[in-house]
Amino acid sequence: MSNLTSSSVAPVSVFGLLRAALGLAAVALLVCGFAYSAAATGLGQLLFPDQANGSLIVHEQKVVGSRLVAQPFVSDQYFYARPSAANYEVMSLSGSNLAQSNPVLQQQVQQRLQEISAKEQVPVANIPSDIVTTSGSGIDPDISVAAVMLQIPRIAAQRDIDPELLKTFVMQRVEQPTANVLGQSRVNVLELNWAMDQTFNVKK
Repeated sequence: MSNLTSSSVAPVSVFGLLRAALGLAAVALLVCGFAYSAAATGLGQLLFPDQANGSLIVHEQKVVGSRLVAQPFVSDQYFYARPSAANYEVMSLSGSNLAQSNPVLQQQVQQRLQEISAKEQVPVANIPSDIVTTSGSGIDPDISVAAVMLQIPRIAAQRDIDPELLKTFVMQRVEQPTANVLGQSRVNVLELNWAMDQTFNVKK
């Protein structure tokens, strides 16, 4: 039985190592960078086409907006969303990063409380916290049921709708907590305003 010696093992050339490394990189790029992405995109379009395309609301072949992104409604005929530290810009997602004890945040909240109190004709104590504070993303599309109910008298008056009819209309669009345990009951502001435009008159 013969013994192998160092002289019997062929040396590995630099070119061989480079070729192997480049080959591995090419395979990894092809599999991870192309095949995986193509498969994930294809499955997303096949199984969840609405979500894969941005959960868009389309009316008469025009994009109204995304169910996932809040919009700044300013007309008194519409429900308004939460304040946004990012000015509702999708490319600038952010919260305010201000601590609860920060004087700037406290001043902002107090100012919003006073503005909403005057707009809705309600005491400051009756205003839900979610419509005077910004969300972590800056584009949270949902508000609490209490925040929606607060706005019903104003919108009903602006659109000449029976407040009870509008309340029933809103309650039919309340989303329950995810799996009945995660989060709280909520209403998507864009979907609600869009549905309201399709159902009730808009004053010119």
